[in-house]
Amino acid sequence: MKKVAVIQDLSSFGKCSLTAAIPVLSVMGVQACPLPTAILTAQTGYPSFYCEDFTSKMNYFTEEWSKLHVTFDGITTGFVTGEVQIHNIFQFLGKFYTKETLLLVDPVMGDIGEVYKLFTDELLVLMKELVKRADVITPNVTECCLLTGSSYEKIHSYSNEKDYTKAIEEAGNMLQQETGAQVIITGMNPPSVDGDKHIIGNMYLDGSKTFYRSIPSNGKSYSGTGDLFAAIIMGSLMRGEDLEKSIQLAMSFLKEAINDSSLKQIPEIEGVNFEKHLRMLL
Repeated sequence: MKKVAVIQDLSSFGKCSLTAAIPVLSVMGVQACPLPTAILTAQTGYPSFYCEDFTSKMNYFTEEWSKLHVTFDGITTGFVTGEVQIHNIFQFLGKFYTKETLLLVDPVMGDIGEVYKLFTDELLVLMKELVKRADVITPNVTECCLLTGSSYEKIHSYSNEKDYTKAIEEAGNMLQQETGAQVIITGMNPPSVDGDKHIIGNMYLDGSKTFYRSIPSNGKSYSGTGDLFAAIIMGSLMRGEDLEKSIQLAMSFLKEAINDSSLKQIPEIEGVNFEKHLRMLL
């Protein structure tokens, strides 16, 4: 069984990060080996939460796993609480990242044009270094703009889908050229002719081609969908599937989970009802 080290936080409520990645990877036939960056009573979008930062504990995992002489087929990184954690990730990669290892970096820094509370300029500098080591990067539109210096406001000023997607493609190609990685830009919300109808899309760029797909959306932003998406991509790649097929699988899965959550009027902060749809990933 293939093993993937999952370097993310553990949030008890919000259905994100490790609570999203572990069941997805498990059902896809991959052993998820969690390295928690923090433990939270609820994800940071909740009005109140307690966070136990694991920065000082991360290197114990690196040291102890080194003693076990374990190897990983994949490594995936997500939410980090600050610059020191990225330095810890560099140390981890120094021990466990090889030519045979797939590194997927989800550069969690912001969304919908806004940066998260823990964001700093130094964090951005280090994240740019981290994505250069990645084989696959899964930024949302905001994070792609941060990594490339592109204007989020300009991209969202376009009034039609063609111009919007072209602008994101330009930013994505810039990121791909700077890193050499395969880039998947998630959570694209292009303008529609009918203002009452929303769509959400994802774009894949590898330097030689661009693959873009969109599906209808209810216009809501649910907690954890980006983490679920990244986990499905990793699980699919571990099974030897190509990225275009991986993206289509992730989008179909999330469409069902989001539709279910919308029908049941689940608050966005609580995440999506993905559990009963896990059979789609078998």
